[in-house]
Amino acid sequence: MASGLFALLDDIATLMDDVAVMTKVAAKKTAGILGDDLAVNAEKASGFVSDREIPVLWAITKGSLLNKIIILPIAFLLSAFLPAAVTIILIIGGLYLAYEGAEKIYEYLVPHHHEKHVDLAEDLTKEQILAKEKEKVKSAIVTDFILSVEIVIIALGTVVGEPILEQILVVTAIALIATVGVYGIVALIVRMDEFGYRLIAMNEQKDSFSDKVGLVLVSALPKIIKGMGFVGTIALLLVSGGIFVHNIDFFHHLFPSIPSIITEFLMGLVVGFAVFGIISLGKKLFKKK
Repeated sequence: MASGLFALLDDIATLMDDVAVMTKVAAKKTAGILGDDLAVNAEKASGFVSDREIPVLWAITKGSLLNKIIILPIAFLLSAFLPAAVTIILIIGGLYLAYEGAEKIYEYLVPHHHEKHVDLAEDLTKEQILAKEKEKVKSAIVTDFILSVEIVIIALGTVVGEPILEQILVVTAIALIATVGVYGIVALIVRMDEFGYRLIAMNEQKDSFSDKVGLVLVSALPKIIKGMGFVGTIALLLVSGGIFVHNIDFFHHLFPSIPSIITEFLMGLVVGFAVFGIISLGKKLFKKK
């Protein structure tokens, strides 16, 4: 009886060790998407009235958890009964990520019309503020759904050949990290400027130490979000290129002498601009009709 219990505990310990190792691998594979998810949501969660930032962020977090609850069972069913579909979805997702990365580069390099930014801190009625909050929360949750699909599929792709229990444990762990970790950091980022203002107002002295620290925090927020957007764009191209290189045999053997990170970036860049060109042409033709 005792030996059976010890054997069971040993099996559980071995399983947890395997899950921990595979979770680290999956985390590395999804790091690019997590970075982009962080940058996107930090931008979407900013611009609200100060005392509404955390409630809005909590609403987005709950929507993100619901997204994972919808996505995870479907992903596990596909892995169990139609594993080839995981690779197909992975490649389709890679096309989307490459397109998104190329689109961001194009928007940075080529001047174009921007929609007018709506500041929720302007003089609006309570009903108008809540309506705009609801609109932004819905937009953030939709974006989170798309990114969540990619995070789950990429994580699943790293363990697709493993037993289904290990797949469930690893991918669920990554999904929880993607929600709790990302939105926890976003909460700290969007409240950075508020903390800075409180430091500035801490005393009436001018140019005090708290004033200097507060000014740094306030001025750093937009720069951090912009920097995260840049890093996220590079990560999108690397992740998408990695998907193509590792899942399409032709790309995998195309440039064997070039370091893999360069190959993956170039693949993501080339494919991204190809998809961007096709979609842009399609939009123009649709507008003419």
